[in-house]
Amino acid sequence: MVNRRQWIAGAAALPAAAAAQSAQPKNIVISSNNGLRCCARAMEILKTGGDTLDAVIAGVNINEEDPEDTSVGYGGLPNEEGVVELDASLMHGPTRRAGSVASLRNIKYPSKVAKLVMTETDHIMLVGEGALRFAKAYGFPEENLLTEKSRLAWLTWKRSQRDGGGHNNWTDGLDAPAKKGQVPAARLRQQFPHADDETLAWAWDMTVNPPTGTINCLSLNTRGDMSGVTTTSGLAWKIPGRVGDSPIIGAGVYVDQEVGAAGSTGRGEENIRVAGAHTIVENMRHGMPPKEACLDCLKRIARNYGNDPARLAKFDINFYALRKDGVYAGTSLWSGRIRQGKVTRSKFAVNDGGQSRLEDCEYLFERKG
Repeated sequence: MVNRRQWIAGAAALPAAAAAQSAQPKNIVISSNNGLRCCARAMEILKTGGDTLDAVIAGVNINEEDPEDTSVGYGGLPNEEGVVELDASLMHGPTRRAGSVASLRNIKYPSKVAKLVMTETDHIMLVGEGALRFAKAYGFPEENLLTEKSRLAWLTWKRSQRDGGGHNNWTDGLDAPAKKGQVPAARLRQQFPHADDETLAWAWDMTVNPPTGTINCLSLNTRGDMSGVTTTSGLAWKIPGRVGDSPIIGAGVYVDQEVGAAGSTGRGEENIRVAGAHTIVENMRHGMPPKEACLDCLKRIARNYGNDPARLAKFDINFYALRKDGVYAGTSLWSGRIRQGKVTRSKFAVNDGGQSRLEDCEYLFERKG
């Protein structure tokens, strides 16, 4: 039964929702903070009248083929066995169709394969060996996706693993342990003599703080068409076969162009538990602006941990939302990440026709340096 306060709140939201429905759409692309080039490429396609899905796929392809983006595609950090496994999902607003692949190995562009699942089959998701065979049937070449940089990080992680007695099978166990938080520079230098200091420091950081990075990209054009895509190499050092939120329709990405689109990066398990992208779009359907729609979803995640900051501090997650009238938001559970005692503010990428730029994410909790 709806009480008076709920009825008033719902009635107040109706004008805002109606205004969003009737607003004149415009070309706009938003993405996670690794998406500056992605947004620029997608905008180029939108300006020439290209399809919104083709635009976002072309955008994330830049990250999928970039060996320096170790959270996506080629060069992505591998699973615990040293194998790169990729996930991707997408939704096309005009046709209301979707496609997805998970645990895909040896194929550089999972987003392209996900589109073929959407357009060339009556399925939505293909996984593992089946996804690989499907990609090969459409001419995608198998490639080794593990770069030397990512292999170094993986070996550093393998050597860091210890049993209760401090031993593992990847080192002789005789080296002196590093102090907590200290990069064991001398030991890493001995193990990897050809790597520079910056790469060794990065590899150790990946060992201590396994990344969950991904790229999500959402687009809107002047016709009011919307699409979204999310693609990732998943959680570093994961159990082989682990699948996060990125290939899950309604979690990693969701699009309803009557309302808007949403996507996510960060710890996928937490997003799956709240069906984040779908929840955000439904919040916008009921009148919440994009920022509030995303923050509400973050509050649901915090609720699952009893709003305990100590437990929540162990992970982060970002949500992105684009409403059909062009209003957008980027949000994060925490205000940023701590690097060398300072908090680096969480940001997301935006392109509304000019140069791509980074904007600050709204956040639920403030992280102290």
